[in-house]
Amino acid sequence: MSDLDAIVIGAGHNGLTCAAYLGMAGLRVHVFERRGVVGGACVTEEFHPGFRNSTAAYTVGLLQPKVIRDLRLHQHGLRIVERRAQNFLPLPDGGYLLTGEGRTEREIAKFSAKDAARYAAYQAEMNRIGAVLRGLVLRAPPNLLIGNFSRTLGELGKLAAIGKRLWRADGFKAAVNLFRKSAGETLDRWFESDPIKAVLGFDSVVGNLASPYTPGSAYVLLHHTFGEVNGKPGVWGHAIGGMGAITQAMARSAGENGVRIDVHAPVREVIVERGRAAGIVLENGTAFRARTIVTNVDPQSLFQALLPRGAVPNAIRKRMKAWKAGSGTFRINVALSRLPAFSALPGEGDHLTAGIILAPSLAYMDRAYRDCVRHGWSRAPIVEMVIPSTLDDSLAPAGAHVASLFCQHVAPQLTDGSSWEQHRETVADLMIDTVEAYAPGFKASVIARQSLSPLDLQRIFGLPNGDIFHGALTLDQLFSARPMLGFADYRMPIPGLYLCGSGAHPGGGVTGAPGHNAASAVIADLRSK
Repeated sequence: MSDLDAIVIGAGHNGLTCAAYLGMAGLRVHVFERRGVVGGACVTEEFHPGFRNSTAAYTVGLLQPKVIRDLRLHQHGLRIVERRAQNFLPLPDGGYLLTGEGRTEREIAKFSAKDAARYAAYQAEMNRIGAVLRGLVLRAPPNLLIGNFSRTLGELGKLAAIGKRLWRADGFKAAVNLFRKSAGETLDRWFESDPIKAVLGFDSVVGNLASPYTPGSAYVLLHHTFGEVNGKPGVWGHAIGGMGAITQAMARSAGENGVRIDVHAPVREVIVERGRAAGIVLENGTAFRARTIVTNVDPQSLFQALLPRGAVPNAIRKRMKAWKAGSGTFRINVALSRLPAFSALPGEGDHLTAGIILAPSLAYMDRAYRDCVRHGWSRAPIVEMVIPSTLDDSLAPAGAHVASLFCQHVAPQLTDGSSWEQHRETVADLMIDTVEAYAPGFKASVIARQSLSPLDLQRIFGLPNGDIFHGALTLDQLFSARPMLGFADYRMPIPGLYLCGSGAHPGGGVTGAPGHNAASAVIADLRSK
């Protein structure tokens, strides 16, 4: 009999969240992390002497308030500040759209009075749907299992209850449309001017290797509206000290509740004995045993690499071969000698605290996707720039700044069979040049940069094909089908094995939700024995 109740593989934010909840329940928990720092893709690291930045995940908005409260993250040092403006869209003709509290409708009216008048109704519809779906984030979805009629019948009742809630909220038809239609089709129905459609539509392609006109992309847009900052729904912000401040606070919370965390401890294999997960073996050969094994890795890595092949059911093996993962993301962290000056809005101001979107229309985003499919990367890419040092002067020396560039689209595997090792800096140059076109002098202000291709994101952070969601947020990989029908309740097909990462419901983003929900399943199962 093991002394441990649970082993957690991976100290990303969901693994730490799960471990903290298990520790709070009085369980004996040991976390093993491959890297030398906790946090997974939610980390702050020095990438040039004196310059620190959120290396991968780069903005706060989806972290669940319940997780913040339960883990006492503020008491453990977390402080989140809101952007003073939400989004800034500079345009090639010198115009711009700047959204945020108290200014959005006025800004939209510069381009279309009709759109400004319709914006409140659009927000109300999205909020009605979002409120219902937000209530599903911290619970397991109906766990539908084909071939098991009695079990599925009860779960279908849960699904019907969700439908009733949407119906009562006057959002059923709109929700169905969001799940099956494209963001472009949805936004074209609501608005006529390109700038507001671009600002809203950008959320449909964030981390999503797709066009805004790809069916189902409307859901990805909705996914990014689930969160809040400091009690304000739909607002985005910055963690003082970078995104690593979130996971450092989580690690302190877990430690306070008796959880042990080992870094530089890569796991080679999950031990399966008599059909049950029973422990792990590290790369150095050391074995540890526990009553339950919780994995904060992507589903394909779990079933194709960590588990003995003979232990994986055929249905799961087939599912993982068809699992879609690859977000088309290229990340750059930049050290700057000065703030950028945008032609559309020169000088300092609230716009430099916003998410700065360099993609003037949905048509531009559609071309970027199609260009990527043909050539391996978009020749006119989509770039979002965030300058966290405008809100947090701890990240750079006095007078200097750091910027995050979240760039799209690039292919996880290049069409000509070449490696990202050959093209990384060429594509990084293109992204810098894209910013330069909107902010002349930006290139000259770059002191240093860290360029991360999809290959780098996979190698460093374990993101499959660079996928920030651990698997595409498509209809066949969502809700009860994430990661597979019959196993959406965080309990995997091998008894004693659980999934707590972004490959489980509700998907990616720094939410803490999969970790929270998986912990509930583990605690319920251990207490029932």
